[in-house]
Amino acid sequence: MRRTIPSLLAAVAVAFGAPAALAGNYEGCPAEITIGTEGAYPPFNYIGDDGELKGFDVDIAKALCEEMGADCTFETQSWSGIIPGLNAKKYDAIIASMSITEKRDEKVDFTNRYYKTPARFIAAKDMDVEISESGLEGKTVGVQRATVSADFVKDKFGDVANIQTYDTQEEATLDLVSGRVDLVVADAVKLKEGFLASDQGQAFEFKGPGFSDPKWFGEGIGIAVREGEDTLRECFNKAIAGIREDGTYDKISQDNFGMNIYGG
Repeated sequence: MRRTIPSLLAAVAVAFGAPAALAGNYEGCPAEITIGTEGAYPPFNYIGDDGELKGFDVDIAKALCEEMGADCTFETQSWSGIIPGLNAKKYDAIIASMSITEKRDEKVDFTNRYYKTPARFIAAKDMDVEISESGLEGKTVGVQRATVSADFVKDKFGDVANIQTYDTQEEATLDLVSGRVDLVVADAVKLKEGFLASDQGQAFEFKGPGFSDPKWFGEGIGIAVREGEDTLRECFNKAIAGIREDGTYDKISQDNFGMNIYGG
């Protein structure tokens, strides 16, 4: 039986001690992977009271690494610098609730999606507001900079609303509470499970529909790798399919949100 080149390399690795690049459950997948994430985007990725990284993105990353048989470490990076950090080889992949968009695809390569949720606006419960050009005219909207939500709100409502950008989503919601902005727009699950579930969030609610137009929000949330890293990208794709098939994905999603957020 003829062996492929990867099979021959794997055989040599077994004979002489497997190198990191060829270890793991999947042939040819790396044995060590460094994951870049923001660490400031609860409940998807954040640093807990114990100083450890937590959240859905982190749980998914660990499950994918276990599926591949790889040892994973994490590096935190501010959102605005997270793609430059990847391309500077500070880490091997980004798992940080990053939307797959054409603009980002010019700088990195993406896996298949691992979840898909809409963006929504929130405001004070007693505010009567329509999410439209006329309804948002003169309003101040808070949004995290360098996000798909920022691109969306600037393109869609930038001519009529005042757009205030922030380094983190939490800074935006703090200004909502203090009255410095009238509304905030972000991922609906992030807002529902994070801010709206908090004590401060009890006076606020969703306004208007969800938004998921691919023009701004792409095809969902994916894992970013450096351009040309096709082997690593396909290892992640296979692992995503694997944890969905064996029920691991659903358990993680249910544990974090009480529902499956993979999306249709």
